[in-house]
Amino acid sequence: MFKPSKLSLALLSCGVFSVGGAIAQTAEPNQAQQVANDAQDEQIEVIEVTGFRKSLIDSINAKRFADTVTEQLSADDLGALPDVSMADALTRLPGVSAVRTGGQAAEINIRGMDGGFVFSTLNGREQVSTSGSRSIEFDQYPSELISQAAVYKSPKASLIEGGVAGTVELKTASPLSIDQDHKFNINARGMYNDRASEVQDANEFGHRFSFSYQGKFLDETFGVALGYARLYQPSVATQFIGFAYNGVKDIDLVDGDVDGPVYDDGSANPERDIDKEYISEGFELQHLGGEETRNGYVGAIEWAPSDVFKLRADAFVSKFDSETFARGFRVKFGGENAAYANPVIAENAMIGGTVNRTTKSFTRVETVNDDNQDFDEIQNYGLNLQWQMTERFSADLDLSYSNATNNFRNGLLWALVAEDANADVPVFDTNVSLSYLLNGLDLPDVGFNQADALTDINRLMVSKYGIYPYQNEDELKAVRLDLQYDLDNDFFSAIEFGARYSERDYSNDRSLYQYGNDGAFSPRETPLQLTEDMVEVVNWEGDFSYFPSYLAIDLDQALAAWFPNGIPQPVQTWGANSQGEIDNNSSWSVLQSGDVFEKVISAYVMANIDTEIGGIPVTGNIGIRMVDTDQSSTVYEDVGGDVAAGAMPIVDQVGLVNSNYAFKRLGLKYTDYLPSMNLNFRLTDNDQVRFAAAKVMSRPEINRLVSNLSTNINDDGEISGNSDNNPFLKPFYANQYDISYERYFEDSDGAFIAAFFYKDIESFVQTLPIYNFDFRANGFYVPETIEDELSGVPVTVDPVGTYTTAINNEEGGSIKGIELAYTQIFSMLPDLWSGLGLNISYSYTKSEVEFFTDLGGQTRTQSLPGLSENVLNATLFWNYQDFEARVNTRYRSEFVSEQWGVNEQVVNFDDEIVVDMQASYDVTEQLSVLFQVNNLTDEPTQSYFGSKQFTGTTQFFGRQFYLGANYAF
Repeated sequence: MFKPSKLSLALLSCGVFSVGGAIAQTAEPNQAQQVANDAQDEQIEVIEVTGFRKSLIDSINAKRFADTVTEQLSADDLGALPDVSMADALTRLPGVSAVRTGGQAAEINIRGMDGGFVFSTLNGREQVSTSGSRSIEFDQYPSELISQAAVYKSPKASLIEGGVAGTVELKTASPLSIDQDHKFNINARGMYNDRASEVQDANEFGHRFSFSYQGKFLDETFGVALGYARLYQPSVATQFIGFAYNGVKDIDLVDGDVDGPVYDDGSANPERDIDKEYISEGFELQHLGGEETRNGYVGAIEWAPSDVFKLRADAFVSKFDSETFARGFRVKFGGENAAYANPVIAENAMIGGTVNRTTKSFTRVETVNDDNQDFDEIQNYGLNLQWQMTERFSADLDLSYSNATNNFRNGLLWALVAEDANADVPVFDTNVSLSYLLNGLDLPDVGFNQADALTDINRLMVSKYGIYPYQNEDELKAVRLDLQYDLDNDFFSAIEFGARYSERDYSNDRSLYQYGNDGAFSPRETPLQLTEDMVEVVNWEGDFSYFPSYLAIDLDQALAAWFPNGIPQPVQTWGANSQGEIDNNSSWSVLQSGDVFEKVISAYVMANIDTEIGGIPVTGNIGIRMVDTDQSSTVYEDVGGDVAAGAMPIVDQVGLVNSNYAFKRLGLKYTDYLPSMNLNFRLTDNDQVRFAAAKVMSRPEINRLVSNLSTNINDDGEISGNSDNNPFLKPFYANQYDISYERYFEDSDGAFIAAFFYKDIESFVQTLPIYNFDFRANGFYVPETIEDELSGVPVTVDPVGTYTTAINNEEGGSIKGIELAYTQIFSMLPDLWSGLGLNISYSYTKSEVEFFTDLGGQTRTQSLPGLSENVLNATLFWNYQDFEARVNTRYRSEFVSEQWGVNEQVVNFDDEIVVDMQASYDVTEQLSVLFQVNNLTDEPTQSYFGSKQFTGTTQFFGRQFYLGANYAF
């Protein structure tokens, strides 16, 4: 029933690697025995290769015989990879880089495109994400529980659509594939962070623990795999964050200054704004501490009662909980009504000077004690049936369910300076003066006239408490059927065809509770007087040691004193004034909540190529995938209470009834056809050239489909609208081409690969103003007239105005680049050095796509988010007898991504070099010990607003040291 194709024969011919004749793990038992017998007959010593060296060899072999342009990552055993998560592991691959969040890799970028363009599967199934978007957070996936990973840079028709940048495929263990009957692995490591001592109340120590078991029973027809991985680590950072430049004022008082702000529509007001400079909202200095706990579980059952039938059921569950605090102070400059002196101006923006509060400004220094909780959980379940129905015809049926929940709770406890905290009616101290000077990517100079009061409980009082949860749930159900018919001709080895149906439901819920005021003292919600047992003075250390000290406030004690009858919980509400009437001050909690529904039907046909052209063996595939998408989102539209327009009573969680809105479900349907071709020309036994071409797509982030539209009509009858999201967004589309040359070495293990890629992207999603937008003609509710509040006279409403929303920008653009990869194991060297090896890759990516940002004041261009022109990854390793050591260095040049300030801001990140190292020693065949250091040079994350003069984030995370042991048998 088995007819070997030319590709299969090539695979068998390479079953023995050149490392002393080491036997490939992929060989079947009878093939491996024959190879071993041949080797014995020729008196060739068979050497077992293990560890990182073995993992590299497996990866090279998988790439060599893949039918697409792909990068492969393999681990000998569950837990063999030393990385904290799969994000760390994947960044070792050419063209792959990571964005560090909290000091560790979370989102990955592929070929200069951010996580929104990366599609991911687990055991061949689409996954949902805890991020509230489509891009999965790879730090949710313990490397100990993943046995294989691949990055598909060129698609084929049988792959699920969704990755313009690439598709990441993760696989868990297959128990029937192991060589021995039973396999057990246990791993334990202690962890230490060397910056935790600088953060008051932060934990310095953590740990990792994992075990896995795989076993075969009933004459190798029934297999079981179980795995568990736990990570507990301190979350530590010391940071400065500059805020965006969102105000204007004439600061320099220079006559004839003509460099003032220009508005989005290209106009300027010469009488009012032409002589003004941009001013920042402020900055903050914080200590971050807390702990992160991740528990991962994996299980699989396989049953193969015959050679033609196999049933597999598997599950993957990961829970990642983070409980952290952020303490320090936040400085708010107070906008254009503040008084500015001694300004330092750069590119028409103020980067230093003195700011004083006035009777009209909100200038202040807040002591911040934030409490953040983030509880994430992913569940993935699947059932797979493989049936070889006839000698040539086979079927693969797969059922899957994926669910992700994210519950992020942002708690704020802010304190302000009073003239006298002991007074019967405390008065906010309005004598606020502060000086600062930004120093580019270095830390700034700052000084406050209230610096001493920040540590004095006779002056400092808690003024505001707030809780702002984000709750997301993402659920996906799918069924897939793949069929294959083997052919017997000189051109195609098989025809594959199949179909897939999926339903995805996403929900986003916002709520809030807030008490007090962060700009002054509230007369109704009075501030809290602090006591000695509630506070502790915190001093800055290290690079930050010259900043003013502050008070860390015990959150539980402060809240118990402020709310003796219990702390109120957040709710989703329209908001009400003191008389209980709706004032819409928190209506965003209702309007920003919503659901997205997505149904996808896809089908494909693909021919597997196995032929010769001019005597050169050619393999690959050619096919087309049809994708039909039906997407919709719930939305509340303000129709002014017009029942004819659908207005209905909408009750919030506190019982307030708002009858101004109509509840709707908006969306669209579209069908796409995605052709693809992959060709591999085997020039010699060791040289091959690949060519790939395809049309690819990536759907918009699913949270961008949650409609949150709002319209406003002013007293003059002029209309405007805003929506950060849009349920009518269509995917990103690109035509892409790849060509690569691959050389696999004969005399020593390794390979050299050179690749060129080109992506022609048709459009991007951007939030842009649409001028002269006819709201009424586009289905918005627009009344004919409104009533003037003062005179009562009807005012005619003009339905044409400016609508700012997320749209598919049709300009598009190209991304192109080269990738070079070189792997060399110097087995030809003398015995001591025969285990020396090098794995290095470099990618250069260029794009003509440019976006615009005004966060640094004047409008500047930014590159495509996630794009670093230069990415370098190098690993030097050495293995001698029972000892192994390696050093990994990852460099990426500057790129664009998001930072968190007052809200999410897309900024420029500076280039960075991250160095990790590891050493291990095999005490026995079963027991090994290891020592590992992550972020060896304590590389910070640094960002800026368009120009390095406008400081964004400077964040230090510290080094992480690991010491542990691994036991396997």
